[in-house]
Amino acid sequence: MAQGPTITTIAARAGVSIASVSRVLNGLPTREDTVRKVMAAADELGYVPNAVARSLKSNRTHQVAFAMADIGNPTYVAMVREVQPVLKTAGYRLVLHSTGGDVDDEVDVLRRLGERYADGLIISPLRGITGKHLDLLTAAPAPTVVIGSIPEGTPVDNVRTDSRAGVRLALEHLYGLGRRSIGFLNGPLDTVPGAARDAAYADALDGLGLPYDPDLVEVGDFYRAEGAEAARRLLERSRPDAILCANDLIALGALDVLRAERLRVPEDVALVGMDDTELATAAWPTLTSVGLGSAERGRRAAELLLDRLDNGVAEPRIVTVEPTLAVRASTEGAA
Repeated sequence: MAQGPTITTIAARAGVSIASVSRVLNGLPTREDTVRKVMAAADELGYVPNAVARSLKSNRTHQVAFAMADIGNPTYVAMVREVQPVLKTAGYRLVLHSTGGDVDDEVDVLRRLGERYADGLIISPLRGITGKHLDLLTAAPAPTVVIGSIPEGTPVDNVRTDSRAGVRLALEHLYGLGRRSIGFLNGPLDTVPGAARDAAYADALDGLGLPYDPDLVEVGDFYRAEGAEAARRLLERSRPDAILCANDLIALGALDVLRAERLRVPEDVALVGMDDTELATAAWPTLTSVGLGSAERGRRAAELLLDRLDNGVAEPRIVTVEPTLAVRASTEGAA
């Protein structure tokens, strides 16, 4: 069997030393004209680098994993769009893993870091950090960044948002529009966002001097169809003049039901989502939504991970991305 091109044959074709070829193929600083000669020779000879051998030699895979609950959720899509270019510029490939929000799956992702399938991990646990997560994060053999809330003292870099402040922004906006019967469509309470937004809704009502009415609250899941079902259940027993939804997908489901009930948005019912995804501007009417900085959280997580991979920073760091409110047609002009 004919032997494929090697650094020796590449060196001969390029007219440079074997050491120069090795430096170029391993990404080490080399004169620009040498890089051009080596890469041209490699292309002509059909050289394909042996990634496995290189990773064993350097103890690096040049891959970073990102584990999230739902790869199709617009919030995570926004994160990935920021994470990937940051990593690509630094020479890393991005490997995506959808956990379905399953704690055991998340724990398995952390455990398998010991197999060196990636040089680092970004993970966003939907149901929070359990004792199993914490044990593995403490002993993680590769740098890890958590997007979401973590217990105080967890020894990893962390990027979070303040969804409680986001809920408060939404309710203050609706209150300022004269809305006093404000419903709430939430996701599962055993998830981090569901629990945080449930508590924030009650706190925000109290801060505005409005009573908490359980008939105005419905729990479903963070998807459009489940949001529609939750909205139907809510409207069967009450008629709020505004509804806050725990994410934009739920809000789209609620919008479907409000249309079916011939309730005008925003005239009859003002509607607010959360996450401020692209869906908010694609909806009709366009959706007022609380932005929780998904894209920025993704970018900052990637930057923290790269910094730790390059520099091995000693102390864990916490970055908090503040929420914003984007006011659009689903509330604007509501009387």
